[in-house]
Amino acid sequence: MKQQSFEQDVQPLLLYAVPLIALCILLEWWFTRHDDHHRSYDPGDFKASVGIGLGSLIINGILKAATVAMSLFFYELVPWRLPNTWWVWILAYAGIDLCNYTAHYVAHKQRFWWATHVTHHSSEHLNLSTSFRNSWTQYLKIVFFIPVWCLGIHPAITFTCYQLDLLYQFWIHTEVIGKLPRWVEFIFVTPSHHRVHHGSNAAYLDKNFGTTFILWDRLFGTFAEEAEKPVYGLTKPVESFDVIYLNFHEWVAIWRDLRRATSVRQAWTILFGPPT
Repeated sequence: MKQQSFEQDVQPLLLYAVPLIALCILLEWWFTRHDDHHRSYDPGDFKASVGIGLGSLIINGILKAATVAMSLFFYELVPWRLPNTWWVWILAYAGIDLCNYTAHYVAHKQRFWWATHVTHHSSEHLNLSTSFRNSWTQYLKIVFFIPVWCLGIHPAITFTCYQLDLLYQFWIHTEVIGKLPRWVEFIFVTPSHHRVHHGSNAAYLDKNFGTTFILWDRLFGTFAEEAEKPVYGLTKPVESFDVIYLNFHEWVAIWRDLRRATSVRQAWTILFGPPT
């Protein structure tokens, strides 16, 4: 399979969704603009989210060829092939979602990976535009998807499932939608679950890492129900709307600490110990 052919097979679902995303944000702002409880569109915060999101789109676009090359490399590496049938799509989506859960979990547990994710938690508001806050260095987490590429599933399928999983995460960044029917809350990640994840409350820290399925959190003991009102943002707030600072402040802090390290062991702890 040639890289050029693969890129032609994959539809840019994220770009197709842009008009709907913009409409949803406009509607959310419109319905909450006079609601003191749900009014979460601070102008500076919104501009920062959009700026971070645009930068992330550009970087991912530039690195798309590298992603295609990596997925093809591992696909060609394994000697087996799975058929392009309906159940393989389900397997691919579940695999992508599990890899996302793993990457998300590790990003909260190790400082190096936290630096690729802290930007997403930097807002003290939660609205649909918060979903744009994807760090400009989050691409490093692409290594967590190698297991899916090694399943023998056509890369066009896994890449499409990856886009769908990413799009799913857009609608869960809101306070407007309350709790949904019990069966939905049991299986899928909902806005209620994700509000917990963005909360800096002690009871909510490092909970609800799922992206589409909350079943992983229930299975691995990282689930928490939304009970008290979440307080959004970091435990050490970043009081800045500067998109450069929001993307790189933790990397700068890591570099500063590494320069003070006196041993390899200390440097390793700085990089892969828990976030400070």
